[in-house]
Amino acid sequence: MSKIRITKQFSFETGHALYGYDGKCKNVHGHSYKLSVTVIGEPISVATNVKFGMVIDFSDLKKIVREEIVDVFDHATVFNQNTPHVELANELKNRGHHVILVDYQPTSENMVIDFAKKIKDRLPQSIDLHSLKLQETESSFAEWFASDN
Repeated sequence: MSKIRITKQFSFETGHALYGYDGKCKNVHGHSYKLSVTVIGEPISVATNVKFGMVIDFSDLKKIVREEIVDVFDHATVFNQNTPHVELANELKNRGHHVILVDYQPTSENMVIDFAKKIKDRLPQSIDLHSLKLQETESSFAEWFASDN
């Protein structure tokens, strides 16, 4: 049977700061991220299966990405846990803000690597993550492809 790619798109708002960066992004700021998740697999060929003809039910893919990425990162501020931003992060947490500390510089490039691992770990065995596209602005994005990794 043929392998088919399907894509689901998501949106979320996240703030971050790039410690040590030599431009404006060293300041705390936010983005309206758009995440495109593409998986690949063979459509289910068993006619009695309720998912007959689907690679994966879009709602099942949506549940995975929402739980692992969107619900976690939406309206959060992300900081590298190994920078002085930790002091600011702790102050924000103490004031009730949603803060995520990660072990990487929170660039789109590193975030898309993190997202790929989280999504891959949750996909059914018969489905592979093909690619991710994380759009930070209208004209800037990072892409992850399984074939490159």
